[in-house]
Amino acid sequence: MNELGYFVSRTRIAYFCMEIALRPEMHTYSGGLGILAGDTVRSCSDLGLPVVFVTLVSKQGYFRQEIDPEGRQLEHPDTWDPATWARPLPAMVGVDIEDRCVWIRPWLYIHAGPLGEQIPVLLLDTDLDQNAPQDRELTNCLYGGDEVYRLKQEVILGIGGVRILDALGFILHTYHLNEGHAALLTIELMRRFRRAGASPVGDQNGLVFASVRDLCIFTTHTPVDAGHDRFGYDLFQSIAGKIISVDDLRMFAGSDRLDMTRLALNLCGYVNGVARRHAETARVMFPGYDIQAITNGIHSETWVHPRFSELFETNFPRWWHDPEMLVRADQLSDDAIWSSHLAGKTDLCDLVRDTTGTIFDPELPIIGFARRMTGYKRPNLLFTDKERLLSIAARHPFQIVLAGKAHPRDVGGKEMIREIHRVSAELSDRIPIAFIPNYTMATAKALIAGADVWLNTPQPPLEASGTSGMKAALNGVLNLSTLDGWWIEGCIDGVTGWSIDAQGKSESDAEALYRKIEDVVLPLFYDDRARWIWMMKQAISKLASYFNSQRMMRRYASEAYIR
Repeated sequence: MNELGYFVSRTRIAYFCMEIALRPEMHTYSGGLGILAGDTVRSCSDLGLPVVFVTLVSKQGYFRQEIDPEGRQLEHPDTWDPATWARPLPAMVGVDIEDRCVWIRPWLYIHAGPLGEQIPVLLLDTDLDQNAPQDRELTNCLYGGDEVYRLKQEVILGIGGVRILDALGFILHTYHLNEGHAALLTIELMRRFRRAGASPVGDQNGLVFASVRDLCIFTTHTPVDAGHDRFGYDLFQSIAGKIISVDDLRMFAGSDRLDMTRLALNLCGYVNGVARRHAETARVMFPGYDIQAITNGIHSETWVHPRFSELFETNFPRWWHDPEMLVRADQLSDDAIWSSHLAGKTDLCDLVRDTTGTIFDPELPIIGFARRMTGYKRPNLLFTDKERLLSIAARHPFQIVLAGKAHPRDVGGKEMIREIHRVSAELSDRIPIAFIPNYTMATAKALIAGADVWLNTPQPPLEASGTSGMKAALNGVLNLSTLDGWWIEGCIDGVTGWSIDAQGKSESDAEALYRKIEDVVLPLFYDDRARWIWMMKQAISKLASYFNSQRMMRRYASEAYIR
């Protein structure tokens, strides 16, 4: 406990997130939200920020994706052993769920950065002998089960997480809710202030309300309505009605249903979106709330290819700690940039061959697309007109690599994966196309470093931020993307990458995409390699120097944590 005592004595900020991508071997993440949270851990270590992170242990992971011969996604448990990377702490707290006491014990994972600064991560676990069999499974599956299972998990994360921190002795002045899953922590803080003798909810002074708002900040991550959790009050009453009365909860979480986003908006004194455009969209979605913008970033050292890392370190020592130094990357030699890129491209070609059997030619351009497979991200937009795609490839050959998981209950997303595989089989003799199954952190690192063009086609304005394109730019890969999310801030057309003139309609957006590929992107790759490499250097110097999690966390520290 001496090690824990060090963390308790210095830590003043708690960061709550349902998923955190700490390392590839720990299957505690599903996608962008968890990847961002993991990069936040790493930057907090680099910058010495006094933060403790709280999440679920998720011993069975999100799921391990398998693609059958017909292109159907099959889901399997993606188990991992917490004891390999973390240790259990000798503390337990209970929460009332369905009139039973469910006990929670934390595992401690410690992230140590290159400068020696350590950051604690608490992984909440209910798989304990003290619990009923059905309760032991509550922290096993990330985003698993039905809404009953989901609400129980959010009680464990929000209510249980605050109680664990109290039991371990943490004295905190800021609680950061990364998305609404942890919004019930605000209710637990209210109960704490009531027990301490503060005024009850609804009195004239409103001391409880003001005190909780002073402690809490909230980052919202999606303009997609389905991404905002809502539960019936009858369900809440049956699961967690002893925690707070439904009448009190309605004052903050909505009159009809328990809206976790609304609860966070009302009880957090600072609220932000994850890009400038997203903040604008969020203010329209939630009128009357003051929603700021802190654009996401990536942890540069984590996502850079080793060859680029070596190149940067030689020319900009300690660049990984101060990524803004990459603003000078436009002065690097063309040969150095291109040879570093070819190393990443060769690694990707090897991965494609080893996982799919498809042979890619490193001399031909590779278009990469990898993200969650769901409707608004439109992963199949590129395949809208197969004949048009073939005619482009006849003049300027190219290759396509894709990856991504659909949520097990996202029928439309699963069908998109099947359609991609059907089209790939049809076109494979003329356009090499590979779908790499079971998209992970390790797969992502190979894809974002080895592609030549990073494609992103969300339906605007539904992309909150997106960070895969930032990772690509760090490795000199050029973005071709809808003007949405972070790309509105990063795109200088023809300099840092290219925009797609998307209007939100599939046919016209596909035509805009084909025109850009056919008339601009591929001719430049084949006919003017010097200009292409010049753009690669512009992407690194203008994008990677800014869209990083060091800059992001400095802004959170100065604008949100210190208020």
